[in-house]
Amino acid sequence: MEEYQEIIARLEQENAELSKQNRRLEEKLNAALDGTGLCLWEQHIPTGKLTIFNMEWGKMLGYQPHELEATVEVWKSKLHPEDYHLAVGAFEDHLEGKADAYQVVHRMLHKDGSHSWVSDRGRIVEYDESGRPLRMMGTHIDITNEKRYEQELSRLATEDPLTGLLNRQAIQTEFQNYSQSNPNTKAALVFIDLDDFKTVNDQLGHKAGDFVLIEVSMWLKRFAPPLATIARLGGDEFVIFCPEQDEISLNLLADQLLSQSYLPIQLENGHAQVGFSIGICHFETQQKNFEDLYVESDKAMYQVKNSGKNGVVSVHL
Repeated sequence: MEEYQEIIARLEQENAELSKQNRRLEEKLNAALDGTGLCLWEQHIPTGKLTIFNMEWGKMLGYQPHELEATVEVWKSKLHPEDYHLAVGAFEDHLEGKADAYQVVHRMLHKDGSHSWVSDRGRIVEYDESGRPLRMMGTHIDITNEKRYEQELSRLATEDPLTGLLNRQAIQTEFQNYSQSNPNTKAALVFIDLDDFKTVNDQLGHKAGDFVLIEVSMWLKRFAPPLATIARLGGDEFVIFCPEQDEISLNLLADQLLSQSYLPIQLENGHAQVGFSIGICHFETQQKNFEDLYVESDKAMYQVKNSGKNGVVSVHL
């Protein structure tokens, strides 16, 4: 009897030590997972019940503990509508054996109405006696900061940082994409160079010059016809690609800009006044090269410069 008691005591001690080691391993795992923003989940497939091992379900979406039921259906209800079919489709493809794993990047909706980007991965780890999926385990990691950084890099690659307009490469890409999709369509390229902009920089400073460029970009957005794409090429040069526009609407754009040029722009240290030398090249999109059109509209603009500035010249190809 005494021997059995010693065995039981030893087993209890070993069990306590194993439990202690298990708790330490869980603490280390949770610390590692929390440090990466990654959560470890398990799904009981027949019931749809979810278990999140290292954080409260719903916490990642701004909900209080136990405010959301941890089920696949609730997870589906929190998917961004535009990503619903992508995420659910990838999930169901794995369950049906069409994909070796569940892997998808998608958005989820927060309680406050915002959304976050997440990377979800999972795999079936257990089947029942009939070969039907029983359990799936996976990871869920918030990649919102990485996605925002990626989007910001993309924006910087296509936008002029001062005005928010497209840059030269971006408008060239827009032109090529439109031309390929819409051959034999009438369009125009409008080249605009500001008159007397150097005087603004020299007399009032580059900060004033930047303000003028921003103000002009707002005028261009206001007056540009529908479907137009606007870019700043650098310095005080702007281009507007205008598909499906007749001469009347483009003449109206030029008239509005020229009328605006008579109004001084109020600055912190005075006021500025700039004019517009505008060259418009009319063409059909088939087999037209952006650089060639740019050169033709630039030539038309220089005709304005050479004849007194602040006007418009149109050419037809």
